Amino acid sequence: MLATAVRSDVDIQQDVQRELRWDTRFDKAQVGVSVKNGVVALTGTVESYGKKWAASDAAHRVVGVLDVANDLQVKLPGGAQKTDLEVAKAVRHTLEWDVFVPDQKIRSTVTDGWVTLEGDVEYLRQREDAGVAVRNLAGVKGVTNSILVREKKVQPMEVRKKIEEALERRADREAENIAIEVADGSVTLSGRVHTWLEKQAVLGTVSHAPGVAHVHDKLRVDPFF
Repeated sequence: MLATAVRSDVDIQQDVQRELRWDTRFDKAQVGVSVKNGVVALTGTVESYGKKWAASDAAHRVVGVLDVANDLQVKLPGGAQKTDLEVAKAVRHTLEWDVFVPDQKIRSTVTDGWVTLEGDVEYLRQREDAGVAVRNLAGVKGVTNSILVREKKVQPMEVRKKIEEALERRADREAENIAIEVADGSVTLSGRVHTWLEKQAVLGTVSHAPGVAHVHDKLRVDPFF
């Protein structure tokens, strides 16, 4: 679908600010917004790592946003301060209770509120689910996801076919606009999608494919093509 005009940076900035005011997950007064050529820069401070992610999500929902540079700093208030032992216990409980995470294959290290996840899993989706599970915990200042995806012997053409079939099953995806390259357990995606949510859906689809350990995301968000 063709649009009549590309949105101006001023319009995008105003809409991102409105979206931040609409989102109840964090204090919008803490977030500064600037836009240049469709790229949004977020600055300021937030009270948790989860809120930092929420700010990116809110910005990406706005039409015309191509990329987001999230420079928000996490500064925990006094009441949210947790010891590394408390955070480590919370991480373990969260991994154990998440039915999509193979918790026994994952270990964590917490240093000054920063969580590092290590281990190995069978699918890229499991690696990503583990990171999502812990990032919203109180006391977490950041997450480094170093979990490895176990290599599987699969034929690149077979993996590519499965991914293409999965994309084609989704009526709101335009698979013909996406190029897929598979080599040595890595998938490179290039092309254009209309929205950030569509892009995330495509990446999510690929994360379920067997034998995929890495995804090189070269997809471009372009609502006007």
